[in-house]
Amino acid sequence: MNAHDPSRSTPTAGATATSGFDPRRFKAMERAGFNRIAARYAEGAHLRADLAAALLDAAALAPGLRVLDLASGPGLLARDAGLRVAPGGVVLATDIAEGMLAEGARRCGEHADAPCFAAADAEHLCLADASMDRVLAGLALFIFPHPERALAEMRRVLVPGGRIALSVWGPRETVPLIHRAQDTIARLLPPPKVARPSVFRYGEAGVLEQALETAGFVDIELRPCEFSCHFEHAEAYWQAFLDLAGGAAEALGRLPQAMQDALQAAVADELAGHCCDDGRGGYLLPARTLIATARRPKA
Repeated sequence: MNAHDPSRSTPTAGATATSGFDPRRFKAMERAGFNRIAARYAEGAHLRADLAAALLDAAALAPGLRVLDLASGPGLLARDAGLRVAPGGVVLATDIAEGMLAEGARRCGEHADAPCFAAADAEHLCLADASMDRVLAGLALFIFPHPERALAEMRRVLVPGGRIALSVWGPRETVPLIHRAQDTIARLLPPPKVARPSVFRYGEAGVLEQALETAGFVDIELRPCEFSCHFEHAEAYWQAFLDLAGGAAEALGRLPQAMQDALQAAVADELAGHCCDDGRGGYLLPARTLIATARRPKA
């Protein structure tokens, strides 16, 4: 999760990164960050349950299918995908953060329909050509330093006619769930020395569609999925952001404690326009995502 204001990140929506960007260092930070938050990330799954269900529905899973879940984290999508492809199907959950995979394996147990977990880089998959019927990538494409390589790998490992199903955050202004925390960080911290890819870089439907077409996919379909998350107080919102934030959580966790406390206190100002008025109190933060499906050509 890119914690800084995306206006200070990659200016072109589909671009990989700006001058000076170090993909290896970026991946190392993301790996460390997601290892740091593995348990809490899994515990926050209920906040994104509607999106996960919509993505699995779009994937059109069926018993007997072979499914690859990229950037699976603690296997939240993979676990439910396993139920949908049983009996006879198999789900492989991959991620660069081994702590996330260990958390997923612990939560899924040893049931017959539980996914298999394996550390893997989505841009360099150690899988045979045409070995999967479906590839899933929930809120992941924008994380990859070279998303075009990840898309090429998705296409390569799919059987002809196989389907991908992925989700991305929508345009920045439609995702207060993320950008309110980013705005707080931008107010209190200097801009990063090296710009990072924006998590909103595929938020515009045309940008995402073009990326899929360039990667050689056909029958592309895009649909919006909107959901809202309720938080009892500003501190709960801030913690939920950190529980999603990967490399940003790692960077923020290295700040002096006084600065971490100041960020948590300051986020309430950004949430003033999102007070929940349905009797629950607290704050209600909306988020718009895009769900995309596409196929590898049959010939």
